[in-house]
Amino acid sequence: MDTENTVLSNYQEHVKKIDEELKKGLESRINLIVDIGKHTLLGNGKRLRPLLFVLSCQLCSNFGEEIYRFSTIFEYVHAASLLHDDVLDNAEIRRNKPSVNHVWGNHAAILEGDFMYSKASSIALSSNNSLFMKRLTDTSVQMAEGQIMELSYANNWNISKEEYMEVITAKTAVLISAACACGALISGVEAESGESLAGFGLNMGIAFQLMDDLLDYTSSKEVFGKPVGKDLREGKITLPLIYTLLKLEEPERVKLESLFKSQRTADEDYRNVIELVRRNGALDKIRDEAQAYVNMAASYLSPFPDSPAKESLLELNQYIIERKY
Repeated sequence: MDTENTVLSNYQEHVKKIDEELKKGLESRINLIVDIGKHTLLGNGKRLRPLLFVLSCQLCSNFGEEIYRFSTIFEYVHAASLLHDDVLDNAEIRRNKPSVNHVWGNHAAILEGDFMYSKASSIALSSNNSLFMKRLTDTSVQMAEGQIMELSYANNWNISKEEYMEVITAKTAVLISAACACGALISGVEAESGESLAGFGLNMGIAFQLMDDLLDYTSSKEVFGKPVGKDLREGKITLPLIYTLLKLEEPERVKLESLFKSQRTADEDYRNVIELVRRNGALDKIRDEAQAYVNMAASYLSPFPDSPAKESLLELNQYIIERKY
């Protein structure tokens, strides 16, 4: 068994309880909602965000069974964002199977995403915790802003690293941060613990997206669950390409940009860019940066005493660097 599956297998008892709660949440008198929900949520998926919430609760000495129901909030929000994202990107594959928009159409995908956002809000309201609700609401706003920022930067070959980092922080890292911080909020611990967990999740989330964008240039479709080079085909200029472009002479960079904006690109052109990125050292640099964020994330857990939950959070944090999908 490879290292990645060994790490994830350590949390199957938690994942089983999370999945049971997810199934309950998908119940509806509308069969199409259930069918799309099962296709989207059940089966593949690491359950990283709800798992981080559960472990953060346990880090704060909250071992109640209700934490599994509240944990599904973060999977519903994540899944809803992917449904909407796939519509924007005209994606055909998600987690090694046809995307919802490819099977049922864009309208169904958008409406199912709306259902999942509403389901997350309904579960959150039952907590009767205003700070918990505010954190989730603020996070949803930031995620929407991140999606719109990414859209505004589409096919912008002059996007800076700072602009890229702003996008990935809003689109990805804030939800992982919220999953961790809300574990403290729902457990009623002091504010300092919540801020520490928020910092842990934010840095872990940035590392996660850096590795995701790196894997888009290095993994295989079979392992990654979506086509390699997918971001480039969708006009997303991510950090591997940003670093690569900085090393090119201006005429070469302009020529490459003109080709990809001309709508005359062939599969070979995409393969050539992927190879260009792979051989220029950008990927090693990004992996080092991701490791630095993982190290920073770990430092935010130093105020907490040693415990099985802390050990698990640190293990999942390091897994971010080691994962292959």
